[in-house]
Amino acid sequence: MQDEYRTVARAGVHETEINRSRFLCALAPAATEREAQEFIARVRGEHADASHNCWAYVIGADASTQRASDDGEPGGTAGVPMLQMLLRRDMRYVVAVVTRYYGGVKLGAGGLIRAYGGSVGEALDAVGTRTRRRYRLATVTVDHQRAGKVQNDLRATGREVREVSYGEAVAIGIALPDADVDAFRGWLADVTAGSASFELGGEAYGDA
Repeated sequence: MQDEYRTVARAGVHETEINRSRFLCALAPAATEREAQEFIARVRGEHADASHNCWAYVIGADASTQRASDDGEPGGTAGVPMLQMLLRRDMRYVVAVVTRYYGGVKLGAGGLIRAYGGSVGEALDAVGTRTRRRYRLATVTVDHQRAGKVQNDLRATGREVREVSYGEAVAIGIALPDADVDAFRGWLADVTAGSASFELGGEAYGDA
């Protein structure tokens, strides 16, 4: 798994004008290929009268799914530059649609490549991005008497408490960077006088 990746902070649209053509880049997070395709269909429906609705998306923390379309522009001048911009910015789980309203001036292949790729880059800057980092999930089990203090200490040291469940003992779900696991074991033993148990689970991504 990738240690971290970037994605868009939110859905948004950024517009730019190049030689009288309007370029509207719509960006959105997409957890699956289906979500990306549904977003593309929605944008195409909203701009059915546009000259072109070109698109690209990257799904998977390791960029395992990559798709792009020129939607009638000369081959390789729209979708591919859009995709390359997403990859250059290390973007994942993201979809981009650039809608072009032709303004009467031909841009040529080089101009189109710069316009479509540049529209995505400008939109990423305008909408904003966030970093997602890989964490190791773990469970701390502690007695009721110490549970409150442990939770407070966890939060005070900036560690994420994901869930808390109460039974005979208290199970506290947390997320840790892999590199912190050994140090955390020692810290936990200190604050609970060795009375807490610590069990590692799977992996997940969270905001860095």
